[in-house]
Amino acid sequence: MGLLRLVLGDQLSAGIAALQDLDPARDVVLMAEVLGECTYVPHHKQKLVLVLSAMRHFAAELAARGVRLDYIRLDDPANTGTLTGEVARAMARHRPTGLVATFPGEWRVLEAMRGWEEALGLPVEIREDSRFLCPLPRFRRWAQGRRQLRMEFFYREMRRETGLLMDADAAPVGGQWNYDAENRRRLERGVVPPPPRRTPPDAVTREVMDLVESRFPANFGTLDAFAWPVTAEEAQAALEDFIAARLARFGDYQDAMASGEPVLFHALVSTSLNLGLLTPRACCEAAEAAFRAGRAPLNAVEGFIRQILGWREYVRGLYWLKMPDYAATNALEATRPLPWSWWGGETRMNCLKQVVRQTRDLAYAHHIQRLMVTGNFALLAGLDPAPVNEWYMAVYADAFEWVELPNTHGMALHADGGVIASKPYAASGAYINRMSDYCRGCAYDVKAATGPDACPMNALYWDFLARHERRFAGNPRLAMPLRALRAMPPAKREALRAQAAAFLAGPEMRPEA
Repeated sequence: MGLLRLVLGDQLSAGIAALQDLDPARDVVLMAEVLGECTYVPHHKQKLVLVLSAMRHFAAELAARGVRLDYIRLDDPANTGTLTGEVARAMARHRPTGLVATFPGEWRVLEAMRGWEEALGLPVEIREDSRFLCPLPRFRRWAQGRRQLRMEFFYREMRRETGLLMDADAAPVGGQWNYDAENRRRLERGVVPPPPRRTPPDAVTREVMDLVESRFPANFGTLDAFAWPVTAEEAQAALEDFIAARLARFGDYQDAMASGEPVLFHALVSTSLNLGLLTPRACCEAAEAAFRAGRAPLNAVEGFIRQILGWREYVRGLYWLKMPDYAATNALEATRPLPWSWWGGETRMNCLKQVVRQTRDLAYAHHIQRLMVTGNFALLAGLDPAPVNEWYMAVYADAFEWVELPNTHGMALHADGGVIASKPYAASGAYINRMSDYCRGCAYDVKAATGPDACPMNALYWDFLARHERRFAGNPRLAMPLRALRAMPPAKREALRAQAAAFLAGPEMRPEA
């Protein structure tokens, strides 16, 4: 007997490290759908279908290549319900000489893997995940000795190392590293985004949909609009659709939000990237090729590549550098429970209503919706980071902890005290009004800060600054709003804080059941 090779549900790449040097005549590949992975957070129904269906399609591709496969289905009566239990059962069935796995995407899974060698009495090799463009040892070398770990400087090094969007003289194409300032347009009337390519569920996916509806009927979300790619071929078609139809305007409108337009000009490739159906290098190279062929402007292509080569690689490195203590930080001492409205309850705040309903129906919201609507609200209202992190992990189809936790905990909630972001991304209703049409259909008045119909974001913003005035007194990026706060007449300041307190004690903030 040869080796047992483990492939996890987010490692669905033909070249995954655990499958390199595979001996089809002697080795066995283990894949297991286990209840523990389906329930450690209450995953959106679409996320469950996406992962399980993609696993089954990948397994079928391996089998078609002649790979010896041991595939455990969720409804197998003998299924132990845990990854460790299924590894132990497979060891007993096949009696391999050892286990080969690829570095996982979550700390809790790595901790389990590290205990297998002693528990099972066989060698366990955990290989670096070569799909990422920055190996973890490389990130640790970059981070060593730095007082601040800013993504921009990491991104520039990755551009130099990969050669993406670089000139022959090793300078950035166009003379600038970052075109973010050109990527902040509101969606103007008359601009109609093209509909993204849909991937209709096939027979395998429909079978998984029935399984999920049967086993997890109370989970958040609906399956009516399920259209995620579940194979590498489908993911490649979705990438090509984005490059051809939406990339050219992605840069201009990547921060925009609009009612009834959940996708706008976004790529919808994060699920495929995070499952392994696409590689980050292939996505970046496809976008760069469009720029060099004159089919997409530099601000769009640089913005897309920065999201993958810069931000995605950066947050992964930061996650593994700082865990496990990182998840427990709560620098702003936020303790308020998650509101029930985040699980589909009614709210008069149209921005929240739009994003939560979209999330329920699609298991998707783009990065500004996550950061500046739900994330901003959670920051201003002082929501406890732990349930907020769990909510983001549960409701989005692309959420795996290595990417979700730094984005939510650090970028949105500032719970890490500034490890990721040099300032909290706090904003009043004016930001949402500037970048969306949500305020036009809202029961609240975005231009009012106090009174029965005043936008809650306004009073919450000033209350947030007042609560943390001493903490951020030396932060130059908050100097202007803090000066405005200090210049307010005491009566106005107290009225704003009373308005915020009334909202936080009111029905909109009713805790989840």
